[in-house]
Amino acid sequence: MNSFSAKKVLSIVGVVLVCILLSSVVQAQEKSIKLRFASWWSPAHKFAAMEKEWCAEVEKRTNGRVKISHYAGGTLAPPTQVYDSMVKGVFDVGTGLFSYNPGRFPVMEVLDLPLRYRDGVQATNMANELVKKFQLKEMGDMKVFLLHCAGPSFIHTKKKINSINELKGVRIKSSGLSSKIVSAAGGTPVTMPITETYDALAKGLADGLILNMETLKSFKFGDYLKFTLKDHGVSNTTGLWIGMNKKKWDLLPKDVQQIIEKVNEEYIVKFGKAHVDLDNEGEEYAMKAGLSIMTVTKEEEAKTAAKMQPLFDAYVQNAKKKGLPGEEVLNFCFNYLKTH
Repeated sequence: MNSFSAKKVLSIVGVVLVCILLSSVVQAQEKSIKLRFASWWSPAHKFAAMEKEWCAEVEKRTNGRVKISHYAGGTLAPPTQVYDSMVKGVFDVGTGLFSYNPGRFPVMEVLDLPLRYRDGVQATNMANELVKKFQLKEMGDMKVFLLHCAGPSFIHTKKKINSINELKGVRIKSSGLSSKIVSAAGGTPVTMPITETYDALAKGLADGLILNMETLKSFKFGDYLKFTLKDHGVSNTTGLWIGMNKKKWDLLPKDVQQIIEKVNEEYIVKFGKAHVDLDNEGEEYAMKAGLSIMTVTKEEEAKTAAKMQPLFDAYVQNAKKKGLPGEEVLNFCFNYLKTH
């Protein structure tokens, strides 16, 4: 082999080696997308399992290019600090309640109003359509993956009450705007995270709570709360979000973003259905355990709803002062619930 041929072979070999090296670097870079997901749900709760399932689905569809480590039980941040910690970059992905950050999400506080929701699918779908329609700046630090909402809240108490007219002096665990619902209904709101509620009931620091049926079983609140008053006049929802630090989201490859968006759309449906299933399980548990469930008449419900009107007026006025489309958002919600 002459010197020219040898040089040519060496040149070709060099190019091949460089291509292999670059390919390895690219693959290594693609495999290096590791994210951390902070969740306050107990590892035993269904939603913690669904979040882990979501993580696994993203990893599967990206062929392992994205690996997400899921941390349940508030190990990375307590419930009230997940959003702030996520946007500061302590971790990448998180889940939280809008009501745990009062004042930060003034438009999304509409979800906590007593809109007389009927189930978790209805509430979940409405919340996601709301975000799509209004593109809210208040969530600009977060890439919203999906929202999901609990089924309708009812009042659960240690002692039997036949209507909200008997709530005077009754201490009801609540958070965010649900505290104002309790006040409007005549009760005494006691604000605390849901993770502290069981002990508060055990120690007599609260006489009841306003939450959906699921919590009687999943959080074991039925151990202490033997009476449920089903009055849709107070039925708000608990709006939950799953999202990612916006700056870190913007750094993800476009095809990875598209894959995650697709998974998110599918899990909106799954989370909504899960809320309905859990509420049904909670009600079945209550009936088998001998808990009392009383449903008020339509007339009584209408009277309760009338007492809630000042909350809607206040929402619109507060939004107006901040230059936000509160009235438009509220009308959107009313129309959506009426037609769905």
